[in-house]
Amino acid sequence: MDRRASHDVLITLVVSAVLIWLMPLLISTYTLTVLVIYGMLGLSLGLIWGFGGILCFGQAAFFGLGAYTYAIAAINIGESTVPMILAVLVPAVFAALLGAMMFYGRLADVYLGVITLVVTLILFKFVNSTAGPQYVIGKARLGGFNGIPGFQTLNVPGDPDAYVWGDPYFYVCAVALVMVFLLVTWLLRSSFGRIAVGIRENEVRMGLMGYDVAARKTVLFAAGAAIAGLAGALFANWGEIVTPNLFSLGQSAEIIIWCIVGGLGTRLGPVVGAAGLAYIKFMLGQQSMIDNTLITGLILVLFVLFLPRGLVPAIGALLSSIFGRTKRRPNARRMRRARHG
Repeated sequence: MDRRASHDVLITLVVSAVLIWLMPLLISTYTLTVLVIYGMLGLSLGLIWGFGGILCFGQAAFFGLGAYTYAIAAINIGESTVPMILAVLVPAVFAALLGAMMFYGRLADVYLGVITLVVTLILFKFVNSTAGPQYVIGKARLGGFNGIPGFQTLNVPGDPDAYVWGDPYFYVCAVALVMVFLLVTWLLRSSFGRIAVGIRENEVRMGLMGYDVAARKTVLFAAGAAIAGLAGALFANWGEIVTPNLFSLGQSAEIIIWCIVGGLGTRLGPVVGAAGLAYIKFMLGQQSMIDNTLITGLILVLFVLFLPRGLVPAIGALLSSIFGRTKRRPNARRMRRARHG
């Protein structure tokens, strides 16, 4: 690891530690937990869309798959360690198979979006129609539109009776987000990540240079699905129930809006956009005068018109311009002094 990478990791850890210590003093850990989970979900789409150029309208499908996989496995196993692992692997494998069919089929971006959207709608309709007693996996009934309640929540590995909930669960989710963020950073700074960005910029040129574009896009697509599956499993533990709404079209649209508002093509932008908009939605949910969807749509329109690059790039450009001026002023004074002796 070079000096710059070590410096960035150190800054990430320090800032994360300060935020993890400070935020519970301002907001309840129950609310913060879901904001952290949504931040991880936003990061999953930000990875494949912002850095891979893969517009996915079905990130909610992987989110829901992770949640349902965890719930079903937890009921059958009675412990949370293996279900958490399966909640990451199942969406990753599903995305790898779906991605291989799409990318090796050389589908255009519009068709990729349509297929991922259709897959999400199919899963949503299927899970909604599983209310009958015949829809059982082991000891777990899928429950249809009522969902699956009453499964084993997160516990200390090897001790099913030692539940992790409340404040400790928030810290677990926060540390998981930091670890995922660092892994995404490492992936993007590796040769694989640099090639993925090159594919986003010019797919034909990267293919002519000898890179297997379809394989790399499939791997990146699966990595984003794995992160979304982990977020889904954490969400299932937070809510203690999984329902078909996890696969809904509204959920997919919200994830896309998070990335646009936060800043597409950045690592921090989707996290900030997800946490910020989710908190605004939570605050608006405590009143009935204004529709939440209307406010979310208005925020999206304002950002597209006035901050098309997103919140985080705009703040970064503002800070760089401010500090850039302060750095240039002493140099200008020195040059004036040198001219006049």
